[in-house]
Amino acid sequence: MTTLGTIAITVATISGITGALAFLLSLANKTIANYGEMKLTINDSKDFTVDGGETLLSSLVDQKVFIPSACGGKGSCGYCKVTVIEGGGQILPTELGYVTPDEQKEGIRLSCQLKIKTDMKIQIPEELFSVQQFEYRVEFIKEVTPTIKHLRLMLPEGEELQFKAGQYIQILAPKYKGNDEEVYRAYSLASSPLDKKAIELYIGLVKNGVATTFVHDYLKPGAKLTVVGPYGDFFYQETDREMVMVAIGTGMAPIMSILKFMRDSHIKRKVTFYFGARTKEDLFEIDTLEQLEKELPNFRLITCLSRPTEQCQWTGEKGRVTDLLEKFLENCADQEAYLCGSPVMIDSVMPILMAKGMPETQILYDKFE
Repeated sequence: MTTLGTIAITVATISGITGALAFLLSLANKTIANYGEMKLTINDSKDFTVDGGETLLSSLVDQKVFIPSACGGKGSCGYCKVTVIEGGGQILPTELGYVTPDEQKEGIRLSCQLKIKTDMKIQIPEELFSVQQFEYRVEFIKEVTPTIKHLRLMLPEGEELQFKAGQYIQILAPKYKGNDEEVYRAYSLASSPLDKKAIELYIGLVKNGVATTFVHDYLKPGAKLTVVGPYGDFFYQETDREMVMVAIGTGMAPIMSILKFMRDSHIKRKVTFYFGARTKEDLFEIDTLEQLEKELPNFRLITCLSRPTEQCQWTGEKGRVTDLLEKFLENCADQEAYLCGSPVMIDSVMPILMAKGMPETQILYDKFE
């Protein structure tokens, strides 16, 4: 037999074995992994019939119940936690890095890793039942700094999104050149909840970020964008306390949402916003914030630059937002704070506020990982 003949037989044999294995795997998936229909009970109030063998996360999505998930069900973000009351079985190795021992005792699991093999009872926050998924139309994308885009997305005709000022949504970044997977990523809303027909976002470019690269390099006006939300327990609180707001970078987005909501609702609480950036080029939407100063009778904006250049010709405050707080903020025991930005910024601001008398329970924050 010739060498070519031997190669042909070998290739055919390997192909046959591969095909047989694929068939057996498919058959196993349809038989061994087929658990039939299962009953899924949520919060002891809603019952669903779901396909056994599917992940809890995908089963919830099929029932239009949207749990936060940034990694598309790959078990690498840890956002999709739910409390399993019955039917969860033993915790899986893939969950251990994201579910603490204390959480395990409470029955908390990663819904993307847990498969439904028996009837199951779970507990989720009631507000997740109001989460919706829509195909938004991109009205505009504007560059507000070299690395931050301002987006306005229009809701489908006849639909409305109910959210609280300060909450966030998730957008679905589809496959594109250089990216072969769909991913969800979270972004804070920057618009007023009283604007029922559209939402606004500020999305900063992250190096090698799948979703931010899609938005900055591929998304165009007029395109459709899948949005799921709202989510989050960071939002405007209905109190009479004076407000201290602190943000850097795109952390300004939820602050903008709260300020616009206060304007639209004619709320006259005293509020000071400490907004920091590296250079003047990074200090975006100042015109909008200054207009809000005119529209909100008790709103004051204080800005600073940590790395002003000669080109900035900056005559304002210099340093970090922590320097602003040390300089301008006095006893704040009766005030409440809204902090948005990097974990490092928030972790440095909180001790200053508490040293000036603010109870930790009156400090709300949203860490932008």
